[in-house]
Amino acid sequence: QVQLVESGGGLVQAGGSLRLSCAVSGRTFSNYAMGWFRHAPGKEREFVAAISWSSGRTRYADSVKGRFSISRDNAKNTVYLQMNSLKSEDTAVYYCAAGRLGGTPQGIYDYDYWGQGTQVTVSS
Repeated sequence: QVQLVESGGGLVQAGGSLRLSCAVSGRTFSNYAMGWFRHAPGKEREFVAAISWSSGRTRYADSVKGRFSISRDNAKNTVYLQMNSLKSEDTAVYYCAAGRLGGTPQGIYDYDYWGQGTQVTVSS
């Protein structure tokens, strides 16, 4: 099995930045897709960003394109989400996810393992 642990969430003012981390353990991950999703109050869980562990290719939701950046560190088995120019609408619990089939899928059901989530709150 795969274990994912998010960290780095917190309270930040609008316009600020935050960097989330996702530590991955349990097996090798060369062919995995790694994604970030978020669940905001009153809304359903939505796709934020994804990266192919092997190729480094990325995909972003339109709402975060140009502001967020996903990356991975193979040596540390860690995925990051750099969030800049944060808006109040970005407030949510952010989840890291891993998908066995690779690529950069954006669907919830394309991912097999999930972290516990980390809270990001953006104040206006």
